[in-house]
Amino acid sequence: MKYLLFALALMLSNSAWAARTAFQARCEDTMARTLSVLTAKQNGYSVDNTRSIRALTMMKGPQASNHYVLGLTRTESRVSIGVNGAMLSDPVTGYECVAPRIEVSLYYIPIVIYVGSEFAPGSCAYKEVLAHEMRHLDAYVAHLPKVEAIVRKTLAQRFDARPLYAPAGQARVLLAKEIDSSWMPYIKRNWPKPKCCRPRSTPRANMPASAKFAKVRYSL
Repeated sequence: MKYLLFALALMLSNSAWAARTAFQARCEDTMARTLSVLTAKQNGYSVDNTRSIRALTMMKGPQASNHYVLGLTRTESRVSIGVNGAMLSDPVTGYECVAPRIEVSLYYIPIVIYVGSEFAPGSCAYKEVLAHEMRHLDAYVAHLPKVEAIVRKTLAQRFDARPLYAPAGQARVLLAKEIDSSWMPYIKRNWPKPKCCRPRSTPRANMPASAKFAKVRYSL
């Protein structure tokens, strides 16, 4: 019910009113504009050559199926949303207005590229596996601006530089609820894992004897 009241108040804050009330005029003329700020960044990458093929296969889990994973690229996407901003109250109408500053940050934790420890750095096999995993890295980096563009456009449409109105004592509560119940899920839906290529792998039957031996010899 409170959310419906908030939505109604937001509707009334738009051009639905032919003339502004005194409270609307005070909110819109004296407060800073509603502002949404979005930043996006990726935090670099590192190459790890310390884990065996067996360990990488286990890290991949059931998706590895009947293949040994020779290389793997791992990262996690993160989103944080902060809200602050000025507020005015009107004892006559029992409403308040807030000009929120919405700060959204999209980022990856540092990406880790794993290359099986059976491959010596600088060897042809190592370079081939690393080159394959770098394609995953490029996909992650290229995907971030696409997510940023989608979120930025939607933020601009939702928070169109006007104050938001709600019953006294409810504006910040309802705004926080909207962020938790709507914006967080929305951003996560629009930030799926980028499609690129499968982890560098080979069918278990095709593994060289030395690698099969290494699978037994190396442990987690």
